[in-house]
Amino acid sequence: MKIHADLTQPAIVDSATLDWVPSPMAGVERRMLERDGEEVARATSLVRYAPGSAFSAHKHDMGEEFLVLDGVFSDESGDFPKGMYVRNPPGSSHVPSSEPGAVILVKLRQMQPDDDAFVRVNTLDPSGWQAGRPGESILPLFIRPEEEVVMLDWERGARLAPQTFPGGAEYFVVEGSFEDQSGRHDQGTWIRLPAGTRQEITTTQGARVWRKTGHLAF
Repeated sequence: MKIHADLTQPAIVDSATLDWVPSPMAGVERRMLERDGEEVARATSLVRYAPGSAFSAHKHDMGEEFLVLDGVFSDESGDFPKGMYVRNPPGSSHVPSSEPGAVILVKLRQMQPDDDAFVRVNTLDPSGWQAGRPGESILPLFIRPEEEVVMLDWERGARLAPQTFPGGAEYFVVEGSFEDQSGRHDQGTWIRLPAGTRQEITTTQGARVWRKTGHLAF
């Protein structure tokens, strides 16, 4: 299965327009944003857990990262409520479940083999946020030479200086909306910009976004 699998091409998906597709486990559904492979695949998806549902034990040969968008996601390492960002490195395994139900943005099989960092960051904790560009606040989530993951808050009416991304960029709009050269991107939109893309951002109403950069370099 290939969905937006060519990483040299831009991709924009309003996730609200996608159907929820059943996974192999009852009560767990997915909206597929990008995918290259079958059940074991390089993938970016929204995954919805019904209350009381669980997924079977599995190993992440090339890692997993996720952001909890709603509810509480759990595994044997703890409970992760809305706003938690989690990285489980290559070779890790777990048994995920959700007692009250949850929706997560999850990326699979997209880490470097030598990445061994377990990361847990509460993005709703204001203590880690820093001043960025004028009109912007930034929360670092994970940084290594070829990859940077952050949360960004953009103030209402912000106009940000143009940026060029030598290693590409990827966004998910958690709240609000923003505009760039390709149009307006509302809450729930996933965007992938290939390496070398230049982008200029404005936002009328303000936005909170998850962003990853550097990982699409060739």
